[in-house]
Amino acid sequence: MHLEVSVVIPAYNVARFLEKTIQSVLQHNEVKEIIIVDDGSKDQTLEIARHLKLSDDRIVIAQHENGVNKGRGASRNLGIIKAQSNYIAFLDADDFYLNNRFAQDIEVLKDQSIDGCYSSVGFHFYRTPKEEESKHYKISTLSEHVEPEFLFENLVVSKLGYLHLNGLTVKKIVFDRVGLMNETLRVTQDTDIIFKIAMICALKPASIYHNVALRGVHDTNVFYQDHLYKEYTPLLFESLLSWTIKNKISPLKQDQLMNALWIHRFRESDSLINHTSYWARLFIKFPQLSLTILSVKYFPIIRKRKELFSFLYK
Repeated sequence: MHLEVSVVIPAYNVARFLEKTIQSVLQHNEVKEIIIVDDGSKDQTLEIARHLKLSDDRIVIAQHENGVNKGRGASRNLGIIKAQSNYIAFLDADDFYLNNRFAQDIEVLKDQSIDGCYSSVGFHFYRTPKEEESKHYKISTLSEHVEPEFLFENLVVSKLGYLHLNGLTVKKIVFDRVGLMNETLRVTQDTDIIFKIAMICALKPASIYHNVALRGVHDTNVFYQDHLYKEYTPLLFESLLSWTIKNKISPLKQDQLMNALWIHRFRESDSLINHTSYWARLFIKFPQLSLTILSVKYFPIIRKRKELFSFLYK
C-alpha cells in the first residue's frame, strides 16, 4: 500500500520548537503535505514557517482570516478542510515524530474497511523533569489490543489507557461522518474528536507498544492549567451527549458517557446537593435523556443508595 498523509500542525507562538517539529515530519515519505496553521502568533513562528517552506514545497502555510487567534480546535479544523490527502495525521507544534511514525500504519490501513489507526505517544522533556512529573506523565497508549467495536467503552473510562492525537492516522472522510473539532472547547477538543471517532468508526491499533511520537514538555504547556481542565471536562461530556442525541447514537454509548461523567464528578468530591442540582440541570438541558431509564440510573440519591448497598452486600 502507498500511504499518503496530510499532517496538520496548529502553531501559536512556537518559534522555539517549530523547526525541530517540521523536520521530524519531513523525514517521512508518506507525508504528502504539512499544513502549518499559524494561529495569530506574536513571535517569529510565521517567519520560521515561511523560511522552512522555501526548502520543501510539501509545506503549506495557512492562517485564519485577518491573522486572528482562534485556538487549536479551529486551527486543526482549518487544516483538515485544506488537506488534500486521503489520510490525515496530527502533530502539535512543540512535539515531534519519531522515525517509525507510519511504519505500522501502512500495514493496518491495507484493510480498506478500517477508518484509521492509533499508536503510542511518549514524552520528551525540554528541561530537567521534576520527580513528580516523571511519575505523572505516562505514555499515551493502550495496554492491549482492542477490537474497534469495544474501543470507545475502554477509552471513555480509561480502562486500558489513553490515546493522543499525535498517534492517530485517519481517513479524511471520517470528518464527514463525525464532524470537525468542537471549537468551543478551549481544551479537551482532542479527546472530544477521538471519542466521536471511536464511537462510530473502525479504529485499529498500529504501534501501541513502541512510541511513534513524543510530546514536548516545557513550562508553557497547556496541560499545566488544571483550572481549564476542571472547567471544560464536564463541558466535554455534555457536548458529546448532545452529539450522540443529534446523531442517534445508541443508548449504550450514552450510558457509557454518563457513567464516565459520574466518575469525574465523584472525583471532584462535590456535595450530594450539588450533585443533584447538576444532574437535574443536565436532564433539563437534554430532555430526550430525561425520558429514558438513564434519568433514573443517574439520579444522585438513587445511584448513591445503590452504590452503598452494592458495597455493603459484596
